[in-house]
Amino acid sequence: MAELRDILQSHLVDERASWSMGSFGAVAEFHQEKGEYLEADAPGLFARATRRGAIRLNAATVDRIEPVAYETLSPKAHRWSHALALCLPPREAAGNRRDTLAELGSDEEAVRPADRKAVLFDMGLALPQCDFCIRTEDPDLLALLRENAGRSLFDPANPAGGAILKAHPHRVALTRIGRVEVFQKIGGPDTGGVSPPGPHTHLLPQLLKSGRTHSANTPIPDHLVPLGYLHPANPVMDGMGEDTEFDIDDHARFQALYDQFARPDLPLLRKAVLDALGRKLEPAAFTAPSDRFGRATLRLTLRQQHRLAERFASHAYGELVVLWREVFDKVSDTATADDDAPGH
Repeated sequence: MAELRDILQSHLVDERASWSMGSFGAVAEFHQEKGEYLEADAPGLFARATRRGAIRLNAATVDRIEPVAYETLSPKAHRWSHALALCLPPREAAGNRRDTLAELGSDEEAVRPADRKAVLFDMGLALPQCDFCIRTEDPDLLALLRENAGRSLFDPANPAGGAILKAHPHRVALTRIGRVEVFQKIGGPDTGGVSPPGPHTHLLPQLLKSGRTHSANTPIPDHLVPLGYLHPANPVMDGMGEDTEFDIDDHARFQALYDQFARPDLPLLRKAVLDALGRKLEPAAFTAPSDRFGRATLRLTLRQQHRLAERFASHAYGELVVLWREVFDKVSDTATADDDAPGH
């Protein structure tokens, strides 16, 4: 079985893989483009930076990460998403949970040396497993942030929130397993109301109110907390959520991760579905799981088999899969599906 350290290093140099760190409602994402110039590149130290963003995994904690592979349904019935959640036990995962704006000093751990004199401020979001920060050397913004330190950014009378949105400082998501840094503009009025392509952040107050550590659609065990996510290349869509031709190799690569790191019962369920299809059973002969993640796994398996049947022109098998999908993966049933490309 592949070692997690090797998996992380190999995906760090894969331009099609992306990464995210944060909590439910506050996320920093790192993406690359093919051939994009690297301002820092140290895969052995789990660090990489471009002109638009950066990522570093803490080498000291990599071996303590407990990975959880999972797939999620898309609102579009011909595709799906997948990821490897990078988790720790709750006590190890806990952030500082500051609830007001706080100055943390110079960011001496910044991935790029040029950023290490800039000043970090915790935004005070009180996230369970992430300190969501901004970083700046702008003297005017620094003065305003210092003047309003100790106040909540959610206070309508606090001018710091508006100033941050206007100044577009770097955002830095700090977790116990590492950091993601975003240098691009904050999605909002200056970007046409959408996040820019490449590294970006999402801050959604309505989700923050839930106090959750992650989406209810991800099968993370209760004894673990996800701090970050590796998003390997998806076989049916690109990083912007646009459809692509089905890539059998990308599909196979993630299935290997899924078999190794998914919740143990879900790969077994997938094998049971494939066995039933191989024996040409009618859908009525198969008992759908009662658990939400089991039902999602059934639907995901059928979607993937449909794409495989299309890819290899297996007409009879494809007709059987369609019959199963009419029973178990109704197009109208999208209540448990995730947005493929939030913010874009």
